Amino acid sequence: MATFDVIILGGGPAGYVCAIRAAQLGLSTAVIEQDKLGGVCVNIGCIPTKALLHSAYIANLLKESKDFGVEAGDVKTDYGVAMKRSRRVSDQNSKGVEFLMKKNKITVVRGTGVLQPGKKVKVGSDVHEAKKAVVIATGSRVKGIPQIGLEINKTTVISSDEALLMEKIPATLAIIGAGAVGMEFADIFNAFGVKVTLIEALPRILPLEDAEASDTLSKSYRKRGIEVIAGAKVTKANVAKDKVTLDVEAGGEKKQVAAAAVLMAAGRAVNIENVCLMYCGIQLTERGFIKVYKILQTSTAGYYAIGDVAGPPMLAHKGSREGVVVAELVAGQKPHPIKYDNVPSVTYCHPEVASIGLTEEQCKEKKLDYVAGKFPFSANGRARGTGETEGFVKILRDKKYGEILGAHIVGADASEMIHELTVARENEYTVEEIELAIHAHPTMSEAVAQAALDSLGRVVDM
Repeated sequence: MATFDVIILGGGPAGYVCAIRAAQLGLSTAVIEQDKLGGVCVNIGCIPTKALLHSAYIANLLKESKDFGVEAGDVKTDYGVAMKRSRRVSDQNSKGVEFLMKKNKITVVRGTGVLQPGKKVKVGSDVHEAKKAVVIATGSRVKGIPQIGLEINKTTVISSDEALLMEKIPATLAIIGAGAVGMEFADIFNAFGVKVTLIEALPRILPLEDAEASDTLSKSYRKRGIEVIAGAKVTKANVAKDKVTLDVEAGGEKKQVAAAAVLMAAGRAVNIENVCLMYCGIQLTERGFIKVYKILQTSTAGYYAIGDVAGPPMLAHKGSREGVVVAELVAGQKPHPIKYDNVPSVTYCHPEVASIGLTEEQCKEKKLDYVAGKFPFSANGRARGTGETEGFVKILRDKKYGEILGAHIVGADASEMIHELTVARENEYTVEEIELAIHAHPTMSEAVAQAALDSLGRVVDM
């Protein structure tokens, strides 16, 4: 039996970051991982998807390059080449995590960890013991909709896993789910010449984002030839050898959508089936996540849950911060509490969508007295110069005190610009303090300052 201070099940963004922080604090640490280090995010999620999105961006840019005085000729795309590049990027990141494990003297145990009472974990025939804590960070996976005949078969009904590994793409593709994953793959495949149909059950695409952001993306996608069907119910699926036919109801009408393949992007299931939580009395929520109490402790002392298994938002950066907090707690420190209402959300399609805090709908539901300040990129000098004029910055402020209740950005580099507002909300800055910071000209970020000014009724450039 090997003994450690901390044993972590899962080497994804939550688990490996937790391990590194624990090791930095002088705790002997082991990570149990059955696949590649880095988890879904690094290997079959965030990282390879962003590599493919950049390929898609280049393809679209070259198609429009004549407007910028650059004649590119006929643009030919090859998804197989782009896919192989994305795999190289992923492998490099995974090897980077391996290096970090060695650098921080963290033991990596290969295999599937099964929980045992008394802070023990069984891997194969070996049993390892944790003196201080066991941390569950086993992540999540894509799920299908078997009740209507859409079970993932990896050929005509695929998940993001298969989409990231295929060398040849289908001529037509239906994507079920228009959250971040569905939106990003619609962007990618459309750029590579696939006829894409995007289907969302809720009334609008990107249903968790501000309604105005969703509307802007819907118009942008339709303009690019992507069929968008929101408020849709898929009632039946006929899965044949070389195509899938979906019966869809939307807007009081029935229609059929036929495609060479269907990509399932309508939710994820947490990986807890083989962990044997019941052996340690660890409870679940009604939605199937591990029930966590104050500072991510499970119902059993000495066992913690972080990342996707601990509940939404199911985001890599949220899991990483939870890993840091748990490591510091186990080491006897008093970590800064996580403000879950200040975790940024980003969809990396084109244009990008990024947000923090409340939407306008949520402000209205809470009966908050708020003011919305908005500035379009069409009025921004840098955006005009680069041709990236789609989108806007919107800041929602408390009318009386100027507190930033929420912020929403649609446009190029939204994923980078949102952090100014994340830092502001974390430190309780007001919109006045955002505007007092001098923003360089010409930059896309000037739109943030202008939106702050607009919320105060004194916008300059509009």
